[in-house]
Amino acid sequence: MIYRFFILFIGFGFAVIGGVSIVAYLNLLTVGYSIAEYLLFLVGRLELYLFLLGILLVWGMIYLPFKMK
Repeated sequence: MIYRFFILFIGFGFAVIGGVSIVAYLNLLTVGYSIAEYLLFLVGRLELYLFLLGILLVWGMIYLPFKMK
């Protein structure tokens, strides 16, 4: 049980780090980047993958069943 909480908090941390960075990169749109250029920029950044990994970890720890021994 404590293992699931630990993974949940790590996933939450990854999602927060990635999400804050993605929102901060929205400033590129005001500089003149188009939506397509912004998305291509995000694909090359580690923060996008941290965000996705964090969301998957949180979702998995909340919704996937676990076995009690």
